[in-house]
Formats: sequence, C-alpha cells, structure tokens
Amino acid sequence: MISVQVVLFDGFDLLDAIAPYEVFCAATLFTENTLNVELVTAEGPRFVTSGINGLKVEAHGKLNPELAGIIVVPGASGQIDGHGPASVPSILGAAANSDLTGLIERALGRNDVIVATVCGGSLVLAMGGLLEGRSAVTNHLGMDLLGATGAIPVSARVVDDGNLVTGGGVTSGLDVALYLLERELGPRIAHAVEQLFEFERRGTVWRAMGMAPNTQMTPADESANIPSILDDSLNSKDTFASVFVGDWDTTIVTPVGKLEVRLSISTNDGIIQGSATQGNDKIPFINPVLLKDKLAWNLRVTKPLRLNLKFEVSADGELMTGVAKAGLLPASKLTGKRISGASS
Repeated sequence: MISVQVVLFDGFDLLDAIAPYEVFCAATLFTENTLNVELVTAEGPRFVTSGINGLKVEAHGKLNPELAGIIVVPGASGQIDGHGPASVPSILGAAANSDLTGLIERALGRNDVIVATVCGGSLVLAMGGLLEGRSAVTNHLGMDLLGATGAIPVSARVVDDGNLVTGGGVTSGLDVALYLLERELGPRIAHAVEQLFEFERRGTVWRAMGMAPNTQMTPADESANIPSILDDSLNSKDTFASVFVGDWDTTIVTPVGKLEVRLSISTNDGIIQGSATQGNDKIPFINPVLLKDKLAWNLRVTKPLRLNLKFEVSADGELMTGVAKAGLLPASKLTGKRISGASS
C-alpha cells in the first residue's frame, strides 16, 4: 500500500492541499487497497487554520517521514506584500522554522519516500535549507526567492528531481498529483482520474534526462544563483569607501523577526571588503562594490533561513541605513551604528 500524507500548517493554501488530496482519494476508486490518503501536521492531530479566510481543517495524524509513499507539502495563502504575520513570506517562514523542516529532511534521505510540493511548498523546503543544488519550481512570484536559497529554479509546470517533485502555481497541485499517479501506478489509473475530473494535465514534466537544449543555462556553481550587483562603471577603490570602514552593530527587520548582526568593513589596497557576524557565524561579503554613495554586497546566510541576500546601505556619520533583499521577500530594513573605526 502506498501512503499519501498531505501536510497542513497554519496559513496553508486550501487548493494546494485539497486538490492533490482529492486526486489521490479518487484514485482509490480505481484500485483496491493501493492508496491510503490522510491529512497530517508536523505536530500531530489538530485543527489547522488555512490562509486568508481562516477555514479550519482537521488533520488526523502526525507526519511520519519513515512511512514509505508520498508526502505533499502545500504553499501558503495570504497577503503577498508586507512583513505582517498574515503575509505569504511570513507564513512560509514560520513553516520552515517549525518541526516540519526536520521531518522533511529525514523523508528526503529515504529512497522509498517521494516529497512533492505545490506552489510555495517548495519555498518552505528551500527556506529550510533542503533544496540546495536541486531543480525545483514554485509560483512565478517566488522564482527569484527559490534561486536565492541555492535551489536551481526551472520554469516548468512540474519538475521531477527524483524523490522531489515540485509544482508551480496553485492549480498545479492537480498536475503534480496526476503525474505521481502515472509515475507510481501507471498511466491508465492517472487517465481514469483525469476523465473523472474532466481535467487534462498541462505542460511537459521537466526532468534532467535526454538531450539538453544548446541554449540551456546551467549554473556552474552555487554562486551563480546569487544575483550580480557589480557595476563596471564604478569600483571599490572609490574614495567614498572610507565612510563605511569600521565595525557596525546593525539590526535587520525581516518577515521572520529581528536579526542582530555585526558588520565589519575595511579596505585593503583601496579594495573594500567585509564580513557579517551573527552569533558564532562569520560570513564574508560576496562582491562588495560601491554604487555612487552606497555600498552593496551579497551575503549567503543560514539563520533564521538559508538565503542569498542582496544588501544596499548608506552611511551618514556614525549611522547606517539600508535594505536586505531576497527575491519575493519584502525588503528588510537595516539600521546600524558604528562602534569602532570612525570614518576619516
């Protein structure tokens, strides 16, 4: 028997979860004792509040990552913009910071479990650091953010990366579930459910197989997923560099809480360089560059989420202000004060 566990978390998108749930349940009409479908959470049986209108759905079980079969992770439904708890980035971040990430990590480590995601579900996994180097898709609004986590974004309706199958927009949950029926039970069962639903799957399922188009852009390394911020018309030897030199205690207000980060900025033979320290982690700046009166750099962080962030800051005397940005996530405000190495 194939177990299908559809995961719910507070703020989940109803269609992301219920569409695959109904597809798999419909398949049981054409098979005998082949599928067992249930709604689960990372915490155990409880009522789970969906996004936007807050419909409560009862989950009857706890996610078991060792149970052979299929696990489906939906995305979130809420405000697209903003930092509030009802925003999609905040809901996804909360799910990524829950026990769900550890459970899915265990599931992905098994050969007898397929983890499937719908829409923003892939971002939950990616923000938890589970998709680095793996091909995946999400809602078109989140593709930049997906790349910022170290995943390899693929613009397809469904992406098959072995034991990871991801779907794009909200309605792709139907396509993901029907594809998995075909993959696990064969095309006749999938076709029977398609006929029952009067729905035909869209698009080609992308897999890293066969001939690759000669125009295909494949990142040579992880750094290719970090957007470039270099400006050939300006360089880090600019005299404005001195206003940024020193140690800065900064606070970054993100959708998942405030971060206290120590920035250390210096110059070496006129070339600006820096690092960010958070707790015991010290991370070097990537591609620091002066853009007129601003300093910009990329930074690969792991806390509270794994993200490749783009920073842009200004300095006015002993005060620093700016933003940190990663794809779909709203720009996070940065404020700071120089604690050593006063500007010259």
